[in-house]
Formats: sequence, structure tokens, C-alpha cells
Amino acid sequence: MTFETPPQVDPSQAATDLYLDLLAGSLTRALFEDSDRIIGMPTIEPVPIWVHLLDRLAPALRRLNIEISIKRPYNHKRRENGRDWPARAETMTGLKRLANARFCIENVLEDGIPGDLIETGVWRGGMSIFMRGVLKAYGVTDRKVWLADSFQGLPAPDATRYPSDAVLDLSEWDILSVGVDQVRHNFERYGLLDGQVQFIVGWFRDTLANAPLNDLAVLRLDGDLYESTIQALEPLYPKLSVGGYCIIDDYGTIEPCRTAVSDYRDAHDISDPIVDIDGVGIFWRKSSP
Repeated sequence: MTFETPPQVDPSQAATDLYLDLLAGSLTRALFEDSDRIIGMPTIEPVPIWVHLLDRLAPALRRLNIEISIKRPYNHKRRENGRDWPARAETMTGLKRLANARFCIENVLEDGIPGDLIETGVWRGGMSIFMRGVLKAYGVTDRKVWLADSFQGLPAPDATRYPSDAVLDLSEWDILSVGVDQVRHNFERYGLLDGQVQFIVGWFRDTLANAPLNDLAVLRLDGDLYESTIQALEPLYPKLSVGGYCIIDDYGTIEPCRTAVSDYRDAHDISDPIVDIDGVGIFWRKSSP
């Protein structure tokens, strides 16, 4: 009897891959194939009329600490591409966008691109938790992960200053309002809350211009609106190091977000190629100051 010689595997890299794959699977709930639709939670998928009728009961049920969920078959492709909304997950970005964040972080580490990591618009903190996890997995202690958010949901559209936002009012979506204490707790649950995690609390228009940031290596925007996108790009993109990555969530699906990115790139003669991630998110690598 003969046995094939097993391929040589770097034990350290294998452990890193296993940890980050498990972290991504947990944060998206892909690991548990959790696909419940909780009554009262907004969804990006069409639902029957009777579900909308049940949704009206949700506020009263929440006051009684009662949750009603509808079981649905798990669809790995949708979770991979972030095309469903996992009710209990810490992130709705999907596995491909998490993998993209890992790719960008690993590249800036390998190439020695200076700067911290930041996400603007964090919801429950899942993507930022993953970004901190990547730094932890590689033993990086000299970079921070910044979380910028109002931690009270999205602002009402300012149609006077940003006309394209008039079609997208998410300010009444309570599910998008997650307090900073809850996000901190989510980091604690994964053992990743420490001094390398910093919070910028408040509306972008009030906080980002004077945020205590220097160089950035990865800039990830998830603000949905034109207002939230442009108010993050204007103060933060100039701080992105050459060789760093700019990642935009929702570029492929939310027109105001896409318009803000196009306007900023045009105004600053940015021609770095835009790369699609999954039909929703995009990124590019900064090639010049």
C-alpha cells in the first residue's frame, strides 16, 4: 500500500485562514445557515401580503419581548453575494465583501502601505469586527480600526442640498439604528474590543472633518445616501495613502451613492479603475496623491 505525500501547508497560515473563515461565517450567519425572516424587519426581498399584515404587529410584540420568525430555505449564493438580509447577523454585507476587505487589508500589510482602517456606516459592527479580526490574525498591533456612525440610523434626506437623496428615506427604519454600546458589546462577544478599536460617534457632517485621523490604508464607505457618501469622501479620501484601498458598499444598487462617488471622482480627476466585488460593492486602489 502506498500513500501520497501530503502537500506542504504553512500551519500558521492554515490557522489564520480557518479563523477568518469561521469569523466571516459567524458574522454573516452563513455558518449556521440562518435564514429566518423576523416579523417587522425590513427586507430587500419581495414578501406576500400576509407577511406585511403581520409586520404591523411587530411594534406591539417588541414591547412584550416577543419575536415571530418565518422559516425560509437557506440560499448560499444569496448570502455569499449579500443579497438577503440575515436577521440575526452582525453584518448584511455577504461573504464576498468580507473576503474583499480581507484582500485589501492583507495587501496593504504586505506592501507596507501606512495607515489605519476605517468604516463609515457600521450598523451592528460586523464588517469592522472582521477588519479588526484580520489585524488580530496577523498580529498587527500598530494600526487601528475606526468606526464612524451616528449610531442612531440614517439622517432624513436633505433634498435641498442633495436632491438625489429625495428618493431614499431610510430615517424611519428603526432596524438601522444600533447604539454604540451594542456595537461595543458585539466586539466584546468576539474577543476583539481593545485599544485598537476607536469610535467616532455622530453625523458625518459634524465629526469626520475634525476626526483625530492621520493616514488611512483602507477606507470603506457604507452610507447609502449621497449625503453620507460625499460627506465621508471629502474629508477622508485625501488621508488615504497611495497604494491604499477605497471600498464603496451599495455602489451597484443605490443610485444616490453611485452618483456621489462619480461626482467626487470627476471633481478630483480620479481615474483609478473601479473593480466590482459582487454586483453591490466596488473598490479601487489609490495610485496618486
